[in-house]
Amino acid sequence: MVRANNYSLSCILLVSLTFCFLSSLAFIGYPHTEKCLLRQATFGMVFALCVSCILAKTVMVVFAFMATKPGSSLKRWTSPQVSYMIIVCCSLLQLLLCVMWISASPPFQQMNTGSKPGIIVIECNENATIAFWSMLGYLGLLASISFIVAFLARRLPDSFNEAKYITFSMLAFLSVWVSYIPASLSSQGKYTVAMETFAIQSSSWALVICMFLPKCFIMLFRPHINTKEHLLGKNKAQK
Repeated sequence: MVRANNYSLSCILLVSLTFCFLSSLAFIGYPHTEKCLLRQATFGMVFALCVSCILAKTVMVVFAFMATKPGSSLKRWTSPQVSYMIIVCCSLLQLLLCVMWISASPPFQQMNTGSKPGIIVIECNENATIAFWSMLGYLGLLASISFIVAFLARRLPDSFNEAKYITFSMLAFLSVWVSYIPASLSSQGKYTVAMETFAIQSSSWALVICMFLPKCFIMLFRPHINTKEHLLGKNKAQK
């Protein structure tokens, strides 16, 4: 089952999900200057890599089924190099956006004296709200494209088809971050940081559960399904 669902892409996705969980640690603790400078860029990059992997898996599912049609010219687009190119291109766009943000208007550490009377709150100032929401909007764009393509491909034959799982994972991902927007706008200071940390953890767990829990369940509790013959449908043909 792991090999049928693109082993290398699954490994890259798992590694990126690990970094997604770890990125929330940058929002916890004393806001040092270096942490303020890099925490949002790190968050944006690891999530762009993660969602790019899911987008690549979605596109490869569609290409794989369309390439089976007689006379199809899409067979050359089903190679692993195509999925790697999708990941690299999507991640590079996010990297470019983060580099422009840090170069032109970098986040910095500030002392907030207005949130609580008589108390100085040391916090990170993102310094470019438009850049932050552009970065988050780009993640939403990638997730929306993955959701739409996976939703349209959900009725393809079940063997090798991850479209249903991708649809649920992207729906959960988008739901978390859409809920984060009004929550972050209505809060300030440490509460905004807490909201973003919660959104990072929630969306990461949603991807893990929707993408990998069904596979783990089959491999652990229904190993007779985890065979090449079953995935290819040969057992049904023999019956």
